[in-house]
Amino acid sequence: MESNTRITMKDVSFTYEEASSPALSGVSAEIRPGEFVAVLGHNGSGKSTMAKLFNALHIPTEGNVVVCGYDTRSQDLVWEIRRRAGMIFQNPDNQIVATVVREDVAFGLENLGVPTEEMIPRIESALSAVRMNKYADTSPHMLSGGQKQRVAIAGILAMEPSIIIADEATAMLDPSGRKEVLDTIHMLNRNKGITVVWITHFMEEAALADRVLVVSEGSIRLEGTPAEVFDRVEEMREMHLDVPHMAALANELRATGVPLKKGILTVEDMVEEVNRILCPSKSKT
Repeated sequence: MESNTRITMKDVSFTYEEASSPALSGVSAEIRPGEFVAVLGHNGSGKSTMAKLFNALHIPTEGNVVVCGYDTRSQDLVWEIRRRAGMIFQNPDNQIVATVVREDVAFGLENLGVPTEEMIPRIESALSAVRMNKYADTSPHMLSGGQKQRVAIAGILAMEPSIIIADEATAMLDPSGRKEVLDTIHMLNRNKGITVVWITHFMEEAALADRVLVVSEGSIRLEGTPAEVFDRVEEMREMHLDVPHMAALANELRATGVPLKKGILTVEDMVEEVNRILCPSKSKT
């Protein structure tokens, strides 16, 4: 039942019990195979609710969510959906279920009833993919936050997913741990073609995505490439969101009359554009 679209949301609304208003209202979106899609939004915007709908942790109040061809309303297909769409949560300690890394990675496979002889190579392959082989017999609680998240990713990889959904997976990590985890996810997206839905409040992480969805007050307000979304500085700020530093600087310079092109996201982009303006003949060669 695989689909050309990894995730489809059609007219989806979701309201928590006893809530006075919906967390999401009338949302439609598609996530395509192999995409790295970043989802941005301030606290309470609905972005984490969206993540849980993608993984069948929540069922829409209205509308439908279809993951790899499976409708999340079908209760008998929940494990099929979660095998194909693995989820990484914010706090790595909340995902640790075993006292040894190897056993933690095996946990999801055991729930799926995978035979032991098939389990062993899948565990080894998953640990290798996240560069955690040498920690296979270590207690997870002896690892750094970034290493714990990589173990969590290995547990998902062992189930051979089509999609990884990360809900603020780097929020509790230091810069080194954030880089470890983000580099690992980008490598899996690039080398294995795994579709990634990356929910974050770090603009620099979103700037590395193929596409960005901006969620505000329960709906998708902006959608496009990082360059397209972050060029809309004032709209982002109206939603209480920032933009990458270079995008903000470029916006301020344009306001003073400096003819900078659109789509500046990084220091490298800014240096290249400044060189183009100051040394036009050199930039053409």
